[in-house]
Amino acid sequence: MASITIRNLSKTYGDVADAPAVKDVNISVPDGTFLTLLGPSGCGKTTTLRLIAGYITPDTGEILVGERQVSSPAAVVPPEQRGMGMVFQNYAIWPHKTVFENVAFGLKLRRHSHAEIQKQVQKSLEQVGLSGYESRFPNELSGGQQQRVALARSLVVEPEILLLDEPLSNLDAKLREHMRSELKELQRRTGITFVYVTHDQAEALALSDQIVVMHRGAVQQMGSPYEVYERPANRLVADFMGLMNSFQGQVEPGANGAATMTLADGTALQVPAPAGLVDKKNAEMVVRPENITLRAAEGHSGGLQGVVTAQTFLGNLMELTVRLSFGQEIRVQSHPLTKFSVGDAVSLALNAESVSVFVQA
Repeated sequence: MASITIRNLSKTYGDVADAPAVKDVNISVPDGTFLTLLGPSGCGKTTTLRLIAGYITPDTGEILVGERQVSSPAAVVPPEQRGMGMVFQNYAIWPHKTVFENVAFGLKLRRHSHAEIQKQVQKSLEQVGLSGYESRFPNELSGGQQQRVALARSLVVEPEILLLDEPLSNLDAKLREHMRSELKELQRRTGITFVYVTHDQAEALALSDQIVVMHRGAVQQMGSPYEVYERPANRLVADFMGLMNSFQGQVEPGANGAATMTLADGTALQVPAPAGLVDKKNAEMVVRPENITLRAAEGHSGGLQGVVTAQTFLGNLMELTVRLSFGQEIRVQSHPLTKFSVGDAVSLALNAESVSVFVQA
């Protein structure tokens, strides 16, 4: 197996030097890691994957697999010599070939013996749960089964690294969730380093050991799923990783790594101190809907107060809209059996450990 090291990697297309597709990217992927490149369309994640695969030559920087340099502006090792497999968004399997023929294709190019091809194809089909499907054609398979054929074709050549470009985006929601579980189990079982591209936050959180959040070609944050969700490095990451409520105010340092955030109505809340905070600053506080607890206003004076203005039952949770005393509306997610109704006066408690504060320039 193999690690991946990316140093100062940049790539610009055409004459748009002021808007590079990838800008000074530095990423270290330990051996056996499931890494996800996450971000909106146009953020540079697929270009980064194609640079790792060897389909594109970088303008600056280098890519190493283990200690071996595979990409630099001066030289690029061809994709077929990198020890990598690639799974594409559209599967890219041949409709006129059987499952066996699709999976065996890479081994035939490498001139393996007939016996070795039979053995390796059977092993790969077992890994993806397609034993018994050898003689079927792609049009006789479901979307999920076709995706497994694409996986088996990549695995059969025993790659050190598997690259996956939004491989589940063409599947329906239920099948996508099922395939997520299978992919994670496959990676755990094989120990192969996975580099996975997606714009789906839930997919990234469910699959990854490490997530790289990208925006406009640059890395915004790299960390565990918990870190990028609960401890976003900046406003861009916080906004992209899911629903959030935003509050404007002023923050000033306190004791023991804490700070005080004063909101528009004068409400003062204890929050984690932003890095480098030394005096009072204008700031934005963000908190996710599930990190707010509602209580009946009666008997809970002080702090944030509001009135429930809407509620939506979402099956596994109840989402309520609350208009605060100073007019701002926020969203709160709680247990589906929450007893509050539209018009109820409520007091709100924020989980201070899950609050993020960003000082404004």
